[in-house]
Amino acid sequence: MLRHIRILLTSLALLLSASAFGADTSIKLSLDSAYLLMGRTTPLHLELVTSANPPGRLLIPKDSICGNVEILEMLKADTTDLGNDRIEVKQDIVLQSFDSGVYRLNPIMYVIGNDTFKSNRLVLKVYPAEVDSLETIHDYADVADVDRSFIDYLPDFVVDYGLWILALIIVLGAGAYAVYMLKKKKNPFAAAAPKPVPPYEKAIGELNRLRSEKLCENGYEKEFYTRLTDILRIYLQDRFNINAMEMTSTQIRHMLDSNEETRLSKENMDRVLETADFVKFAKVRPLPDDNVRAFNSAIQFVEDTKPKPVPVEDKEEGKENESTTTKQQ
Repeated sequence: MLRHIRILLTSLALLLSASAFGADTSIKLSLDSAYLLMGRTTPLHLELVTSANPPGRLLIPKDSICGNVEILEMLKADTTDLGNDRIEVKQDIVLQSFDSGVYRLNPIMYVIGNDTFKSNRLVLKVYPAEVDSLETIHDYADVADVDRSFIDYLPDFVVDYGLWILALIIVLGAGAYAVYMLKKKKNPFAAAAPKPVPPYEKAIGELNRLRSEKLCENGYEKEFYTRLTDILRIYLQDRFNINAMEMTSTQIRHMLDSNEETRLSKENMDRVLETADFVKFAKVRPLPDDNVRAFNSAIQFVEDTKPKPVPVEDKEEGKENESTTTKQQ
């Protein structure tokens, strides 16, 4: 007996809860306008207020809301929490019709548990679009003048692939130019060779750089004399074509004696070589005055043997001789 009473009470509680959910649920449809021009669209507004628990579901047709009114699009639903375990759902359904007439839209249903709720039913009137009856014969439209540009006269493939064609022409042109320059034994991509520095200017620049480093003042006499003699040896190579880098000091003195341009200043070179040999090989530490004297002797040797400027008259005579020779040929 008690068991039957419990079952009865449970069933009664379920019925009461279902009726409570049903009392809180409402579904409503509305239109912006009850009139619609054939082929146009209009939104159908759906508003649902119900309990959040237990959840239910909307039954919306996929294709049409009635026979001649189609569902074009289902917009995203917007859900709002109203509090007290109640929610509000708003959703727009885009309708469209291509047949004129008056249509009563089918309701939209909401199912929660064993209960089904229906919305109100709306009426939509679809007006026909104005169509020319073709009772009058219309002539063809006149030919319109169109402003044309240069691109309009080009073939379609040139317009579609113009940039690629231009890039190909540039690549081919660059390749042809490179081949032409290589045939002439000129590398178009090589950097321009620096202008050669005259031996005199090169030697003076290196000597001034050596003096600014102050090696002797810091105790590097051996490095100072090694650099000093190397500068003079390179100067002899560039200025007089004497391979001084491969010669001993004695051989350099003999070569200077046999050259008229270096014979007069040979004493300066002898002084530098002699002091340098003592420092490098005998490990003699020179006095500061010896360092100054050796450096000044190197400067004096370069100054005494630098190329002499050619007089202007000699240059003009040389040009006249060249022109005369050219005419005779």
